Amino acid sequence: MPTPRRFQLSSRCLAVAAIALLAACSGCRRNGFPDVPAGYHEFAYVSNGGSNTVTVLDLVYLRQDRTLRVGDGPTGLAVNPVRNEVYVVNTKSDSVSVIDAETNLVVATIPVHRQPYFISVDDTGHRAYVANSGSNTVSVIDLDQRREIALAGTGEQPGLARISPDNRTLLVTNRGSGSVSIYDVAPYEKSPADRTHILHFRSTFNGCPGATDAVILPDSSKAFVACSGGHQVMAVSLAAAPGSWNAKQNPSLLTDHLLTLLDVGDTPVNLALKPDGGEIFVSNFDSDSISEIDTWNNQVGWTQAIGNKPTHGIVSRDNSSLWVSNFGADSLSLYSIDDGRVASSVHTGSEPDALAFSADEHLLLAADAHSGDVSVIRTQDKTGPTLFTILPAGSMPNAIVTKAFKLKP
Repeated sequence: MPTPRRFQLSSRCLAVAAIALLAACSGCRRNGFPDVPAGYHEFAYVSNGGSNTVTVLDLVYLRQDRTLRVGDGPTGLAVNPVRNEVYVVNTKSDSVSVIDAETNLVVATIPVHRQPYFISVDDTGHRAYVANSGSNTVSVIDLDQRREIALAGTGEQPGLARISPDNRTLLVTNRGSGSVSIYDVAPYEKSPADRTHILHFRSTFNGCPGATDAVILPDSSKAFVACSGGHQVMAVSLAAAPGSWNAKQNPSLLTDHLLTLLDVGDTPVNLALKPDGGEIFVSNFDSDSISEIDTWNNQVGWTQAIGNKPTHGIVSRDNSSLWVSNFGADSLSLYSIDDGRVASSVHTGSEPDALAFSADEHLLLAADAHSGDVSVIRTQDKTGPTLFTILPAGSMPNAIVTKAFKLKP
């Protein structure tokens, strides 16, 4: 039987020159990981755009589980919150692959439209939304039936489709037209009589060049969009539900409206939202900086240096720590939100990009785009965060998600 992760240290820890210092530090000790119950499984899924595969990493035993052949040019990944499935967008095959996380096999392929890039799953686990960049459309997928059930037009080159937490609003960022499209989403029905009204166009906002990443606040009241072709973030107030307390108090909240454009650094490419929704941290790729946005007041609090070419950020569940991948420095920066400073830096593989936490957040995973592997950072240790090991992936890994579940023994 293989050795669980709390007792195992990959031999690659000694094979990578950047980890040589770990041999002399206490960060390489093999204890400190929490125990897991019988039947517990946890995997990371990495889309490898250059090898048309998804790498599955076992996060209990810290090893590569297998490599799955999917469609061509896989990009976006999403996890179903209520069933053990993972979805892979195949940009060059115009499809979505469905992975059964219990068997780690591809069990279905769902056709969509030209050059899909991103997939968002609602919190019911019944529907997914895919932005089709090459056809200027967004697809609605019924995940029970595993097929497309609705299609709507968007702006030019949509890159991201984000469903709101209340499942009422779909926001699409249109990179080519520098705009944002917003849709009403009909409530889920097992067998809808009229699928043409699942998505209803609501509004559009221009003036956001290179619109890419977007976040929606936990209460579904606002959206913030990175205008990557410039140096701003767009803030939009999202329409309140008819009959809601907010709408009754202020009828103007029944419509979407532009709040402001916020000046940040050059080429904002990623927005990391605190779980409590109070702040957003912007990765400014060409300014080597991050900016903090106060979501309550719609203001930029500060912009400060972080590292070379920051591309992705992720905030801990307790809202205290921000991790940022420095694409140009082969490192991750740990920013202490409570202290307002950069607390630490950890070396990684070459060109770290996408980030994901393990379920208990004892591990942080970074997909290294150039070296084709995944850096595994131990986030909680007496000496501070350390690079624990590096696991192999495929060519040009570009996205990573994790899925944890428990099965009966």
